[in-house]
Amino acid sequence: MAMFPDTFHMPVAIILLGGGFLACFLGYRLFRFILLGYGLVTGVVLVSQLNLNFPETWMVITATIIGGLIGAALFLAVYFVGVAVAGAGLGVLAVHLVWTQRSDDPHLLVIILMAIVGVFLAMVFQRYVIILVTSFTGALLSLVAVIALLGHVNITEAEVRTLEVLKRISEERAVLFAWLVLSLLGVFVQLRKTSAGKHKKQKK
Repeated sequence: MAMFPDTFHMPVAIILLGGGFLACFLGYRLFRFILLGYGLVTGVVLVSQLNLNFPETWMVITATIIGGLIGAALFLAVYFVGVAVAGAGLGVLAVHLVWTQRSDDPHLLVIILMAIVGVFLAMVFQRYVIILVTSFTGALLSLVAVIALLGHVNITEAEVRTLEVLKRISEERAVLFAWLVLSLLGVFVQLRKTSAGKHKKQKK
């Protein structure tokens, strides 16, 4: 059953596409705003996973807004540890992408271990981790939006889960390749932009 009306499908996909591209290519410079956006998306996703059957559209919109605002507030509240959170998220994402090639689910200890490794690497290589996380997650959001716009996924359905989408992407070799190429392009662009910014500051 759809949590959101089907009329939300197209505008949500377009917003997701634009936000994904911004995160992919300007993630480091806009990291605070990216956290805000991810918080909004996380809040909305969590509301959708509650499977609440609201009788009126305005109730759906209200619940979505409240969930998004709570998610955004929580993400902004942890802004100063945002890099560590991003590193942990990247570690967990890596585990799930690898495990989609297997028939079983990843062990909890493996997930925790990779999250800890991600946090450690994030603190040591802060700038690079922010660039990697924003590039890969931005590219992922963009691809999900493209898949939705092509009609292969209805992102207004409560049944569409993040891990489910990740599994689909990892199983489709062409889509997986496109994700990796777009992500690496985002990393390249962000590295060039941040390096150019550093050179300008040094000249001044």
